[in-house]
Amino acid sequence: MSDNTIIENARIVLADQIIERGYVAFDGDRIAEIGEGKAPERGLDAEGDLLLPGLVELHTDHLEAHVQPRPKVQWDPVSAVVSYDAQIATSGITTVLDSLRVWREEGSDAADGQAAMLSGAIDRARAAGLLRVDHYLHLRCEVPMPKVVIDAADLITRPDVRLLSLMDHTPGQRQFQDAEKLRDYYRGKSGGMTEAELDEMFARRISHSEKYAPQNYKGLVELAQQHGTPLASHDDTTGEHVEQAIKDKVAIAEFPTNIPSAESLHAHGIKVMMGAPNLVRGGSHSGNVATADLARAGLLDLMSSDYVPSSLLLAALMLPREAPNYDLPAAIRTVSKTPAEAVGLTDRGEIAIGKRADVIRVHVAPDGAAVRSVWSGGRRVA
Repeated sequence: MSDNTIIENARIVLADQIIERGYVAFDGDRIAEIGEGKAPERGLDAEGDLLLPGLVELHTDHLEAHVQPRPKVQWDPVSAVVSYDAQIATSGITTVLDSLRVWREEGSDAADGQAAMLSGAIDRARAAGLLRVDHYLHLRCEVPMPKVVIDAADLITRPDVRLLSLMDHTPGQRQFQDAEKLRDYYRGKSGGMTEAELDEMFARRISHSEKYAPQNYKGLVELAQQHGTPLASHDDTTGEHVEQAIKDKVAIAEFPTNIPSAESLHAHGIKVMMGAPNLVRGGSHSGNVATADLARAGLLDLMSSDYVPSSLLLAALMLPREAPNYDLPAAIRTVSKTPAEAVGLTDRGEIAIGKRADVIRVHVAPDGAAVRSVWSGGRRVA
């Protein structure tokens, strides 16, 4: 074995245990050997740092921040994808589902409704060998939008689509049952919208919901089931939402807003996803249930970095302290093995013989942690 295929003197976090001092060897893009103590040949000295499986991210819309770094500024899409990919890699994420909005809202200047353009840019960057990590797609579908089923149907046949989520940000619905919370959200996000413009947008959304939501919801569920694409519910708040998710065989519940909803979803085998930023910040920015509270109740299955890529690693390392019922291997599973398996990627997500050599070296210090090295498919990418 060559030096760059062995990492030694590492604290290795496996799916269910920790090797306090050991080594991992790659053979091409796979993990070939894991051992305790000294490696059989000299390798890269990890200096006692953690060796973790590459993180798996199922829900991040952070690509949009690179495509539109300022309001009304549109960046070159391939350049944006490459910049975003670099940030993802250096955050320790080796598999990412790029969450693309497949709808455009009338009057919006945001980087939404550009899923076809963005997926094409990802294709071009991938074909040119510009990407460091594995990219798949998550189709974020706003159920009340008039053409959302048509837009989703145009994309779902792509081989890299791994998840379709059912969202509804209509005023008065789901996490925004208090419409004033949604107004506050858009005041902070958009800045330039006047109260009159918000009134117009809210009235339009309510009209769309009344006119299109029921048939669109049914059409999106049927579309996902027809193509064998896992479904995610979003912001489940009421018993009715939970019952609908169970009926539609949803695989993942993204960000349930309260403990009773999370309890019911979890009891029916639906994987509960919560935000890593929520844990890092100490609570939800929108006033919903805290990730830590669900974790202490044993209801947290996986986490997403959502809008801060680096939060995924930080949250996983914090979790055993915030919820002692999760040891370090269990915490790391919430950002690696469990999300990978939830979308059918069973070849990765843990440091195990035969799995993809997606591995990250992490240095932990009193004030935080830093990713020192990243291997994706056995190739050093950061």
